[in-house]
Amino acid sequence: MSSVGEDCNELKKQYDACFNSWFSERFLKGQTDDSACAPIFRVYQDCVKRAIREKKIDLREIDPIFETGSECDNPSSSSENQQTKGRS
Repeated sequence: MSSVGEDCNELKKQYDACFNSWFSERFLKGQTDDSACAPIFRVYQDCVKRAIREKKIDLREIDPIFETGSECDNPSSSSENQQTKGRS
């Protein structure tokens, strides 16, 4: 799968390779320190954020969780809360 920004594809490949290596060689053996991939993740994340801004993608239109920062903060987006309201 490609990244949201074409410029970010190589960074995505590097991060994916780092993550896959960490997951199989460390995490599955009980080593949970994931800091090895943090530097490339930050660079990739910055690239993705820049691409989102350049493409004028409004994340709030895609998923309401981005509107408040937390699904729990937005009771209208929770189907459980919707069902509870109907029973009151």
